[in-house]
Amino acid sequence: MSTTQAYLPQQAGEKSSPEFWRGIVSCTPVLLGIIPYALVLGAQAAQKGLSVVEVPLMTGLNFAGGSEFAAIQLWSSPPHILLIVAITFLVNSRHLLMGAALAPFLRQLPKRKALPALFFMCDESWALGLADGKKRASVGMNPAFSLPYYLGAALPFYLTWVIFTTLGAVFGPVLGNVEAYGFDMAFPAVFLVLLRGMWKGIARARPWLVSLVVAAFTYLFVPGAWYVAAGALSGLVAAYFLSCDA
Repeated sequence: MSTTQAYLPQQAGEKSSPEFWRGIVSCTPVLLGIIPYALVLGAQAAQKGLSVVEVPLMTGLNFAGGSEFAAIQLWSSPPHILLIVAITFLVNSRHLLMGAALAPFLRQLPKRKALPALFFMCDESWALGLADGKKRASVGMNPAFSLPYYLGAALPFYLTWVIFTTLGAVFGPVLGNVEAYGFDMAFPAVFLVLLRGMWKGIARARPWLVSLVVAAFTYLFVPGAWYVAAGALSGLVAAYFLSCDA
């Protein structure tokens, strides 16, 4: 079945339930990959003294794994709140670019729908939603962005993240150092899968390379989480100057 054939049936009479289920099916392979490092985060949080109630509050209200890992690494008693807030902002600064990329697909939605959709946006659901929107646009579907599909992909990530970070907090003290089982390798593995799905050729990958190099050098020579912001901004600038050649 061609891509056009796969998308046209929803164009004629698109219903929420099939689209929501399509989102669940699309996210399942990546969803399984976030479970190990959700357990790692929960276990690390418990080792830092957070309770079984505090862990789901943190992961449910913030819902950004990278910044949560950074916050837990910096956690102390008493915690340095301003430092944790600043690092969280730096690590989550990539969401500014992610939201900007998704914004053209959300313009037709009222704010009461667009804002909750952005709250549930994570790296994985953003990649799936953006790729699906571009595919639908390429076959002339209007609207290009399917909110039920996006929610079908985003909500399972949210629920899984909160549930398994909580389980990590519950069972982490029993298991000991969960990183010894190699669970932390799931984090880069998931992002490699996402990058593969967004691959558009070597020319389009040049901003990725610039971002990688700048982030790596910043990580090596600048203390803190500045490498996240440096990588994001350098990638954006590189994309701007190299877009005419891509």
